[in-house]
Amino acid sequence: MTLGPDETGEIHLGAPTEWAATVVGHHRLRHDIAVVRLIGDYVPFVAGQSVEVQIPQHPGLRRRLSPALAPSRDGKLEFHVRTVPGGWCSGSIVADTQPGDEWRITDPAGWLSVDNDATDVVMLAGGTGLAPLRSILLEISRRPEPPRTHLFIGGRSPRDLYASDMLYLLTGELPWLTVVPVVESPDDPTWEDPWYESCRVDVGFDVDEMLEGTLADVVGEMGPLEHHQILVCGSPGMTTATIDRLIQTGTPAEAIRYEGV
Repeated sequence: MTLGPDETGEIHLGAPTEWAATVVGHHRLRHDIAVVRLIGDYVPFVAGQSVEVQIPQHPGLRRRLSPALAPSRDGKLEFHVRTVPGGWCSGSIVADTQPGDEWRITDPAGWLSVDNDATDVVMLAGGTGLAPLRSILLEISRRPEPPRTHLFIGGRSPRDLYASDMLYLLTGELPWLTVVPVVESPDDPTWEDPWYESCRVDVGFDVDEMLEGTLADVVGEMGPLEHHQILVCGSPGMTTATIDRLIQTGTPAEAIRYEGV
């Protein structure tokens, strides 16, 4: 997920606290999406926050990414990265990252979270906006009584739901979690994505289990969510459209927390 200034411009920082982490895994799941796993210093972020990262391929640039794991004392980190058109850092992370690369990490920030007294939660994730919401899911799974949670994951087509197998398995482990896939079209593109083909598995949601439309369309049909805590994360367009539809249908603005605009 991209937050903050345009990633093609340099950000001149003072002297923030900085941590180091080394890439131990780089898994390209789609032509434009990769999962990167690292281990290193403990980074004191809160589940749902983003951090600034600096990669060796572009040492003069920093980019905001959201960890997909809850904070770990053993220094484990995971990021889900999608290529941004014209984005130097995102393209390098997806295509050029290698085990052994050292990343520099700074500036945890953000306000995505689930209150301790929440009993019903709705999460709306567009694309790699899933990453911070997954971090939060793993964090609240440690609570004695996790809230009932509905996670809506959106994509252009079924192939765009890059983490559907992981989420399908997670629903079997967490009885309080319901995952609802949402696609704008039930048909995948006709061109072949070799990265998708190389990691295709038989675990996941069937097309007939997916709702058709955008995430904004789906929430618009749900009516007002007056007793839920709502978290929205995705591209700026998806986030703005979804929040607007929530408020138009009567959901209190103060119940919504978001990243992506």
